[in-house]
Amino acid sequence: MTLSQTRPISSAFDRNYVASTSPYSGVCDSDIKAIVAQGVEMIYHSGAEPYSVLHGVDLEICRGDFQLLMGPSGSGKTTLLSILAGILTPTAGSVCLMGQEITRMTRSQLAKFRLKNVGFIFQGFNLFPALTAAENIEVALKVKGVRGVQNRRKEALNLLDQVGLSNRVHHLPRDLSGGQKQRVAIARALAGNPYIIMADEPTAALDSQSGHAVIELLRQLAKEAGRTVLIVTHDPRLVDVADRITYLEDGILQS
Repeated sequence: MTLSQTRPISSAFDRNYVASTSPYSGVCDSDIKAIVAQGVEMIYHSGAEPYSVLHGVDLEICRGDFQLLMGPSGSGKTTLLSILAGILTPTAGSVCLMGQEITRMTRSQLAKFRLKNVGFIFQGFNLFPALTAAENIEVALKVKGVRGVQNRRKEALNLLDQVGLSNRVHHLPRDLSGGQKQRVAIARALAGNPYIIMADEPTAALDSQSGHAVIELLRQLAKEAGRTVLIVTHDPRLVDVADRITYLEDGILQS
């Protein structure tokens, strides 16, 4: 079944369908786990009553896996993704990335670790409005320690070419469509070849052709470069290309 033939998932998300279309059947060996979350809880304190978003989430993802995290709006997907990426700190539980427990790191240690190991694709793009597409990526490369202006420019152009934006390198974000800005954000997340790539709805602003190209790129990184890719999505077109799909409902993770 091709992407265009993927059966639509209803707004309630048919968990039986999601499970049946996932080809993953292996067991994650302890030596090849890229992401391990144990007992992750998240409680927000706003208003009169605390609000619990995640309830003891346990999750393991192998290195080189291309995995989807699906579920209805408000189920806690983005919160969980942000915790796994080290952007948010859980109320309880632990998260290990590449064998390192990030929930015990200091802010400085975590920042350095994320810089080297994690590429995050934000749903809201988070591009610098005064910088061109290429410059947005060059800044990321500089922060990641890539030396030399020419080296950074060459790598930025290469990344933009991979996401189909070689003709938009000098454009500012205001001159790009939503889909083009998303592809710049994806290219920036790939800067420095991080071991783990996490994405929050990376195809939401893309048409079918652009979305397919981006997902094929991310899958290629997982399968050929050994990167681990975790994507939060509502997009049923991605179901067929995933190694595994997990489902989050009311803060509880289902296989």
